[in-house]
Amino acid sequence: MSTDDTTATADATESMVDWDFAVSTARRLTRPGPDISREEAAQAVSDLREFAALSEGHVREYTGLHTSGGRAPVLVVDRNGWVQANADGFREVLAPLAAKLREKRGSDQGGGGPSLGSFGARVTGFEAGALLAFLSGKVLGQFDPFWNGGTPSANGNGHGAPPVGRLLLVAPNVVHVERELGVDPRDFRLWVCLHEETHRVQFTAVPWLRDYLRGQIGEFLQQTDLDPSAMFSQLRQGLEQVGKAVRGEGQEVSFIDLVQTPAQKAILDRVTAVMSLLEGHADVVMDGVGPGVIPSVDHIRGKFQERRGGGTWLDQLLKRLLGLDAKMKQYRDGAIFVRGVVDKVGMEGFNRVWTSGETLPTKAEITDPDAWVRRVHGDAAVA
Repeated sequence: MSTDDTTATADATESMVDWDFAVSTARRLTRPGPDISREEAAQAVSDLREFAALSEGHVREYTGLHTSGGRAPVLVVDRNGWVQANADGFREVLAPLAAKLREKRGSDQGGGGPSLGSFGARVTGFEAGALLAFLSGKVLGQFDPFWNGGTPSANGNGHGAPPVGRLLLVAPNVVHVERELGVDPRDFRLWVCLHEETHRVQFTAVPWLRDYLRGQIGEFLQQTDLDPSAMFSQLRQGLEQVGKAVRGEGQEVSFIDLVQTPAQKAILDRVTAVMSLLEGHADVVMDGVGPGVIPSVDHIRGKFQERRGGGTWLDQLLKRLLGLDAKMKQYRDGAIFVRGVVDKVGMEGFNRVWTSGETLPTKAEITDPDAWVRRVHGDAAVA
Protein backbone atom coordinates (compact mmCIF):
# COMPACT_ATOMS: atom_id res chain seq x y z
CA MET A 1 0.00 0.00 0.00
CA SER A 2 1.39 3.41 -0.92
CA THR A 3 1.80 6.28 1.56
CA ASP A 4 -1.06 8.14 -0.12
CA ASP A 5 -3.37 5.10 0.22
CA THR A 6 -2.45 4.64 3.88
CA THR A 7 -3.14 8.30 4.63
CA ALA A 8 -6.46 8.19 2.77
CA THR A 9 -7.60 5.13 4.72
CA ALA A 10 -6.58 6.72 8.01
CA ASP A 11 -8.42 9.92 7.08
CA ALA A 12 -11.55 7.94 6.21
CA THR A 13 -11.35 6.01 9.46
CA GLU A 14 -10.97 9.19 11.49
CA SER A 15 -13.97 10.72 9.68
CA MET A 16 -16.09 7.86 11.08
CA VAL A 17 -14.63 7.78 14.59
CA ASP A 18 -12.26 10.29 16.14
CA TRP A 19 -10.08 7.68 17.85
CA ASP A 20 -7.87 10.22 19.59
CA PHE A 21 -10.99 11.72 21.14
CA ALA A 22 -12.23 8.20 21.98
CA VAL A 23 -9.01 7.44 23.87
CA SER A 24 -9.03 10.75 25.75
CA THR A 25 -12.72 10.24 26.63
CA ALA A 26 -12.04 6.71 27.89
CA ARG A 27 -9.15 7.90 30.01
CA ARG A 28 -11.38 10.53 31.63
CA LEU A 29 -14.14 8.02 32.32
CA THR A 30 -12.02 5.00 33.28
CA ARG A 31 -12.16 4.32 37.01
CA PRO A 32 -8.85 4.10 38.88
CA GLY A 33 -7.46 0.69 39.67
CA PRO A 34 -7.17 -0.82 43.15
CA ASP A 35 -5.13 0.90 45.84
CA ILE A 36 -1.80 -0.89 45.64
CA SER A 37 1.78 -0.13 46.65
CA ARG A 38 4.62 0.16 44.15
CA GLU A 39 6.11 -3.10 45.43
CA GLU A 40 2.79 -4.96 45.10
CA ALA A 41 2.30 -3.62 41.59
CA ALA A 42 5.79 -4.70 40.57
CA GLN A 43 5.15 -8.18 41.99
CA ALA A 44 1.86 -8.50 40.09
CA VAL A 45 3.54 -7.54 36.82
CA SER A 46 6.42 -9.93 37.47
CA ASP A 47 4.04 -12.79 38.34
CA LEU A 48 1.93 -12.30 35.21
CA ARG A 49 4.98 -12.33 32.95
CA GLU A 50 6.40 -15.40 34.66
CA PHE A 51 3.12 -17.31 34.66
CA ALA A 52 2.38 -16.47 31.02
CA ALA A 53 5.69 -18.07 30.03
CA LEU A 54 5.10 -21.02 32.36
CA SER A 55 1.57 -21.55 31.05
CA GLU A 56 2.69 -21.89 27.44
CA GLY A 57 4.41 -25.21 28.07
CA HIS A 58 1.44 -26.57 30.02
CA VAL A 59 -1.00 -25.56 27.28
CA ARG A 60 1.06 -27.02 24.43
CA GLU A 61 1.55 -30.31 26.28
CA TYR A 62 -2.14 -30.64 27.12
CA THR A 63 -3.50 -29.64 23.70
CA GLY A 64 -0.84 -31.09 21.40
CA LEU A 65 -0.70 -27.74 19.55
CA HIS A 66 2.79 -26.64 18.54
CA THR A 67 4.30 -24.12 16.17
CA SER A 68 7.66 -23.36 14.58
CA GLY A 69 6.56 -19.95 13.28
CA GLY A 70 6.19 -16.50 14.79
CA ARG A 71 5.37 -16.05 18.45
CA ALA A 72 3.09 -13.45 19.97
CA PRO A 73 4.54 -11.06 22.56
CA VAL A 74 3.02 -10.71 26.03
CA LEU A 75 2.27 -7.21 27.36
CA VAL A 76 1.26 -6.51 30.96
CA VAL A 77 -0.72 -3.26 30.83
CA ASP A 78 -2.84 -0.97 32.98
CA ARG A 79 -6.38 0.10 32.08
CA ASN A 80 -5.25 3.04 29.96
CA GLY A 81 -2.83 0.79 28.11
CA TRP A 82 -5.67 -1.62 27.36
CA VAL A 83 -7.81 1.28 26.07
CA GLN A 84 -5.06 2.47 23.71
CA ALA A 85 -4.40 -1.05 22.43
CA ASN A 86 -8.06 -1.64 21.67
CA ALA A 87 -8.54 1.75 20.03
CA ASP A 88 -5.62 0.88 17.76
CA GLY A 89 -7.20 -2.51 17.09
CA PHE A 90 -10.60 -1.06 16.23
CA ARG A 91 -8.94 1.43 13.89
CA GLU A 92 -7.32 -1.39 11.94
CA VAL A 93 -10.35 -3.70 11.93
CA LEU A 94 -12.55 -0.89 10.59
CA ALA A 95 -10.18 -0.21 7.69
CA PRO A 96 -12.41 -2.04 5.13
CA LEU A 97 -15.40 0.06 6.18
CA ALA A 98 -13.26 3.17 5.98
CA ALA A 99 -12.26 2.31 2.43
CA LYS A 100 -15.92 1.77 1.51
CA LEU A 101 -16.80 5.15 3.00
CA ARG A 102 -14.00 6.79 1.06
CA GLU A 103 -15.34 5.31 -2.19
CA LYS A 104 -18.84 6.50 -1.37
CA ARG A 105 -17.59 9.99 -0.67
CA GLY A 106 -15.90 10.05 -4.06
CA SER A 107 -19.10 9.03 -5.84
CA ASP A 108 -21.22 11.52 -3.83
CA GLN A 109 -19.01 14.55 -4.28
CA GLY A 110 -20.61 15.57 -7.56
CA GLY A 111 -24.15 15.08 -6.25
CA GLY A 112 -23.92 16.77 -2.90
CA GLY A 113 -23.99 13.49 -0.98
CA PRO A 114 -23.93 13.32 2.83
CA SER A 115 -20.72 13.63 4.82
CA LEU A 116 -20.19 12.59 8.41
CA GLY A 117 -18.01 15.59 9.24
CA SER A 118 -15.81 16.20 12.27
CA PHE A 119 -18.79 16.63 14.62
CA GLY A 120 -20.16 13.19 13.78
CA ALA A 121 -16.70 11.67 14.22
CA ARG A 122 -16.42 13.21 17.69
CA VAL A 123 -19.87 11.93 18.65
CA THR A 124 -18.96 8.38 17.66
CA GLY A 125 -15.57 8.90 19.28
CA PHE A 126 -17.27 9.77 22.57
CA GLU A 127 -19.50 6.69 22.32
CA ALA A 128 -16.51 4.47 21.55
CA GLY A 129 -14.59 6.01 24.43
CA ALA A 130 -17.45 5.39 26.87
CA LEU A 131 -17.60 1.76 25.75
CA LEU A 132 -13.84 1.32 26.14
CA ALA A 133 -13.98 2.92 29.59
CA PHE A 134 -16.68 0.50 30.74
CA LEU A 135 -14.83 -2.54 29.42
CA SER A 136 -11.41 -1.42 30.67
CA GLY A 137 -12.37 -2.36 34.21
CA LYS A 138 -13.80 -5.76 33.24
CA VAL A 139 -11.14 -7.45 31.10
CA LEU A 140 -8.51 -9.60 32.81
CA GLY A 141 -6.68 -10.55 29.65
CA GLN A 142 -7.16 -10.46 25.91
CA PHE A 143 -5.43 -11.88 22.86
CA ASP A 144 -5.35 -9.45 19.93
CA PRO A 145 -4.83 -11.59 16.82
CA PHE A 146 -4.77 -8.68 14.37
CA TRP A 147 -1.88 -6.71 15.86
CA ASN A 148 1.09 -6.71 13.55
CA GLY A 149 3.17 -3.85 14.90
CA GLY A 150 6.35 -5.70 15.80
CA THR A 151 9.47 -6.64 13.91
CA PRO A 152 10.75 -10.20 13.38
CA SER A 153 13.48 -9.66 15.98
CA ALA A 154 10.85 -8.74 18.57
CA ASN A 155 9.95 -12.42 18.92
CA GLY A 156 13.36 -13.56 20.02
CA ASN A 157 12.60 -16.92 18.37
CA GLY A 158 15.41 -16.84 15.81
CA HIS A 159 13.07 -17.74 12.96
CA GLY A 160 12.71 -14.24 11.52
CA ALA A 161 8.92 -14.64 11.43
CA PRO A 162 6.68 -11.67 12.24
CA PRO A 163 4.75 -11.79 15.52
CA VAL A 164 1.27 -13.32 15.35
CA GLY A 165 -0.85 -10.92 17.40
CA ARG A 166 -0.15 -10.03 21.01
CA LEU A 167 -1.40 -11.04 24.45
CA LEU A 168 -2.54 -8.30 26.84
CA LEU A 169 -2.79 -8.96 30.58
CA VAL A 170 -4.50 -6.16 32.55
CA ALA A 171 -2.67 -6.16 35.89
CA PRO A 172 -4.96 -3.84 37.93
CA ASN A 173 -8.05 -5.83 36.96
CA VAL A 174 -6.41 -9.11 37.93
CA VAL A 175 -5.46 -7.65 41.33
CA HIS A 176 -8.93 -6.17 41.79
CA VAL A 177 -10.72 -9.46 41.08
CA GLU A 178 -8.41 -11.63 43.19
CA ARG A 179 -9.04 -9.29 46.14
CA GLU A 180 -12.77 -9.21 45.49
CA LEU A 181 -12.94 -13.02 45.44
CA GLY A 182 -10.58 -13.48 48.38
CA VAL A 183 -8.44 -16.06 46.55
CA ASP A 184 -4.72 -16.81 46.61
CA PRO A 185 -3.06 -14.18 44.37
CA ARG A 186 -0.38 -16.40 42.82
CA ASP A 187 -2.84 -19.20 42.12
CA PHE A 188 -5.35 -16.78 40.57
CA ARG A 189 -2.72 -15.11 38.38
CA LEU A 190 -1.56 -18.49 37.04
CA TRP A 191 -5.21 -19.50 36.48
CA VAL A 192 -5.85 -16.37 34.40
CA CYS A 193 -2.66 -16.91 32.43
CA LEU A 194 -3.60 -20.50 31.57
CA HIS A 195 -6.81 -19.30 29.92
CA GLU A 196 -5.25 -16.38 28.06
CA GLU A 197 -2.15 -18.31 27.05
CA THR A 198 -4.41 -20.89 25.41
CA HIS A 199 -5.59 -18.18 23.02
CA ARG A 200 -2.00 -17.27 22.21
CA VAL A 201 -1.23 -20.91 21.46
CA GLN A 202 -4.36 -21.27 19.32
CA PHE A 203 -3.39 -18.46 16.98
CA THR A 204 0.34 -19.16 16.82
CA ALA A 205 -0.19 -22.88 16.16
CA VAL A 206 -3.03 -22.25 13.66
CA PRO A 207 -1.80 -19.22 11.68
CA TRP A 208 -4.57 -19.35 9.06
CA LEU A 209 -7.14 -18.69 11.79
CA ARG A 210 -6.24 -15.00 11.97
CA ASP A 211 -6.78 -14.52 8.23
CA TYR A 212 -10.06 -16.43 8.41
CA LEU A 213 -11.43 -14.15 11.13
CA ARG A 214 -10.13 -11.04 9.40
CA GLY A 215 -11.88 -12.14 6.21
CA GLN A 216 -15.17 -12.71 8.02
CA ILE A 217 -15.01 -9.31 9.71
CA GLY A 218 -14.12 -7.63 6.43
CA GLU A 219 -17.06 -9.30 4.70
CA PHE A 220 -19.36 -8.22 7.56
CA LEU A 221 -18.24 -4.61 7.21
CA GLN A 222 -18.62 -4.67 3.44
CA GLN A 223 -22.29 -5.55 3.96
CA THR A 224 -22.82 -2.38 6.03
CA ASP A 225 -25.26 0.05 4.43
CA LEU A 226 -23.84 3.58 4.57
CA ASP A 227 -27.07 5.17 3.35
CA PRO A 228 -28.16 7.60 6.11
CA SER A 229 -31.88 6.84 5.74
CA ALA A 230 -31.28 3.09 6.01
CA MET A 231 -29.05 3.54 9.05
CA PHE A 232 -31.66 5.79 10.70
CA SER A 233 -34.39 3.21 10.10
CA GLN A 234 -32.27 0.46 11.66
CA LEU A 235 -31.41 2.68 14.61
CA ARG A 236 -35.08 3.54 15.20
CA GLN A 237 -36.07 -0.12 15.15
CA GLY A 238 -33.15 -0.91 17.42
CA LEU A 239 -34.12 1.72 19.97
CA GLU A 240 -37.63 0.27 20.08
CA GLN A 241 -36.18 -3.18 20.82
CA VAL A 242 -33.84 -1.77 23.46
CA GLY A 243 -36.80 -0.04 25.13
CA LYS A 244 -38.66 -3.35 25.28
CA ALA A 245 -35.59 -5.07 26.71
CA VAL A 246 -35.22 -2.43 29.42
CA ARG A 247 -38.92 -2.84 30.33
CA GLY A 248 -38.55 -6.61 30.35
CA GLU A 249 -40.77 -7.05 27.30
CA GLY A 250 -40.06 -9.26 24.33
CA GLN A 251 -36.77 -10.88 23.40
CA GLU A 252 -33.45 -9.73 24.85
CA VAL A 253 -31.32 -7.82 22.38
CA SER A 254 -27.80 -6.43 22.19
CA PHE A 255 -26.53 -3.47 20.19
CA ILE A 256 -24.75 -5.96 17.91
CA ASP A 257 -28.15 -7.32 16.87
CA LEU A 258 -29.46 -3.95 15.76
CA VAL A 259 -27.42 -3.28 12.64
CA GLN A 260 -27.41 -6.58 10.77
CA THR A 261 -28.62 -7.48 7.34
CA PRO A 262 -29.48 -11.16 6.73
CA ALA A 263 -26.05 -11.59 5.14
CA GLN A 264 -24.42 -10.08 8.21
CA LYS A 265 -26.37 -12.41 10.49
CA ALA A 266 -24.98 -15.41 8.59
CA ILE A 267 -21.45 -14.05 8.93
CA LEU A 268 -21.96 -13.34 12.62
CA ASP A 269 -23.17 -16.92 13.13
CA ARG A 270 -19.85 -18.18 11.71
CA VAL A 271 -17.83 -15.80 13.86
CA THR A 272 -19.89 -16.70 16.95
CA ALA A 273 -19.17 -20.38 16.36
CA VAL A 274 -15.43 -19.73 16.14
CA MET A 275 -15.42 -17.55 19.25
CA SER A 276 -17.38 -20.20 21.17
CA LEU A 277 -14.82 -22.77 20.08
CA LEU A 278 -11.87 -20.61 21.16
CA GLU A 279 -13.35 -19.62 24.52
CA GLY A 280 -14.64 -23.10 25.30
CA HIS A 281 -11.32 -24.67 24.37
CA ALA A 282 -9.51 -22.24 26.68
CA ASP A 283 -11.87 -23.09 29.55
CA VAL A 284 -11.37 -26.82 29.02
CA VAL A 285 -7.59 -26.43 28.93
CA MET A 286 -7.69 -24.28 32.07
CA ASP A 287 -9.74 -26.94 33.87
CA GLY A 288 -7.56 -29.76 32.54
CA VAL A 289 -4.22 -28.25 33.48
CA GLY A 290 -5.31 -26.37 36.59
CA PRO A 291 -5.68 -29.19 39.13
CA GLY A 292 -2.10 -30.31 38.54
CA VAL A 293 -0.46 -26.92 38.99
CA ILE A 294 -2.88 -24.73 40.98
CA PRO A 295 -3.64 -26.03 44.50
CA SER A 296 -6.74 -23.85 45.03
CA VAL A 297 -8.18 -24.16 41.52
CA ASP A 298 -11.56 -25.55 42.64
CA HIS A 299 -12.04 -22.67 45.08
CA ILE A 300 -11.08 -20.13 42.40
CA ARG A 301 -13.40 -21.63 39.80
CA GLY A 302 -16.35 -21.67 42.20
CA LYS A 303 -15.85 -18.07 43.29
CA PHE A 304 -15.32 -16.86 39.73
CA GLN A 305 -18.49 -18.54 38.50
CA GLU A 306 -20.45 -16.75 41.21
CA ARG A 307 -18.91 -13.45 40.13
CA ARG A 308 -19.86 -14.00 36.47
CA GLY A 309 -23.53 -14.05 37.44
CA GLY A 310 -23.37 -11.08 39.81
CA GLY A 311 -23.36 -7.30 39.45
CA THR A 312 -25.85 -4.47 39.82
CA TRP A 313 -28.97 -4.24 37.65
CA LEU A 314 -27.30 -1.46 35.62
CA ASP A 315 -24.20 -3.58 35.13
CA GLN A 316 -26.32 -6.51 33.99
CA LEU A 317 -28.29 -4.29 31.58
CA LEU A 318 -25.11 -2.91 30.03
CA LYS A 319 -23.74 -6.43 29.67
CA ARG A 320 -26.88 -7.50 27.82
CA LEU A 321 -26.85 -4.49 25.52
CA LEU A 322 -23.13 -4.87 24.78
CA GLY A 323 -23.50 -8.58 24.09
CA LEU A 324 -21.37 -9.62 27.09
CA ASP A 325 -24.03 -12.06 28.25
CA ALA A 326 -23.67 -13.77 24.88
CA LYS A 327 -19.93 -14.05 25.54
CA MET A 328 -20.63 -15.87 28.81
CA LYS A 329 -22.82 -18.29 26.86
CA GLN A 330 -19.91 -18.82 24.46
CA TYR A 331 -17.78 -20.10 27.34
CA ARG A 332 -20.47 -22.58 28.38
CA ASP A 333 -21.49 -23.84 24.95
CA GLY A 334 -17.93 -23.94 23.65
CA ALA A 335 -16.69 -25.95 26.63
CA ILE A 336 -19.55 -28.45 26.22
CA PHE A 337 -18.64 -28.81 22.53
CA VAL A 338 -14.95 -29.40 23.20
CA ARG A 339 -15.60 -31.93 25.96
CA GLY A 340 -18.23 -33.71 23.84
CA VAL A 341 -15.83 -34.08 20.92
CA VAL A 342 -12.86 -35.13 23.05
CA ASP A 343 -15.03 -37.79 24.73
CA LYS A 344 -15.78 -39.27 21.31
CA VAL A 345 -12.48 -38.98 19.41
CA GLY A 346 -9.84 -37.84 21.92
CA MET A 347 -7.73 -34.68 21.86
CA GLU A 348 -5.96 -35.69 18.65
CA GLY A 349 -9.30 -36.23 16.93
CA PHE A 350 -10.57 -32.93 18.28
CA ASN A 351 -7.54 -31.16 16.81
CA ARG A 352 -8.91 -31.87 13.35
CA VAL A 353 -10.98 -28.76 14.06
CA TRP A 354 -7.86 -26.67 13.33
CA THR A 355 -7.34 -28.11 9.83
CA SER A 356 -9.17 -25.44 7.80
CA GLY A 357 -12.22 -23.22 7.72
CA GLU A 358 -14.22 -26.22 6.53
CA THR A 359 -13.52 -28.20 9.70
CA LEU A 360 -14.50 -25.39 12.07
CA PRO A 361 -17.83 -26.08 13.80
CA THR A 362 -20.98 -24.31 12.69
CA LYS A 363 -23.12 -22.45 15.19
CA ALA A 364 -25.54 -25.41 15.23
CA GLU A 365 -22.72 -27.91 15.79
CA ILE A 366 -21.45 -25.98 18.83
CA THR A 367 -24.55 -27.19 20.68
CA ASP A 368 -24.48 -30.60 18.96
CA PRO A 369 -20.89 -31.95 19.10
CA ASP A 370 -21.99 -35.33 17.72
CA ALA A 371 -23.01 -33.57 14.50
CA TRP A 372 -19.49 -32.20 14.09
CA VAL A 373 -17.92 -35.58 14.86
CA ARG A 374 -20.22 -37.23 12.32
CA ARG A 375 -19.39 -34.66 9.63
CA VAL A 376 -15.61 -34.69 10.17
CA HIS A 377 -14.91 -38.23 11.43
CA GLY A 378 -17.87 -40.23 10.11
CA ASP A 379 -20.82 -42.05 11.68
CA ALA A 380 -18.63 -44.76 13.21
CA ALA A 381 -16.89 -42.23 15.44
CA VAL A 382 -20.21 -41.15 16.96
CA ALA A 383 -21.30 -44.72 17.62
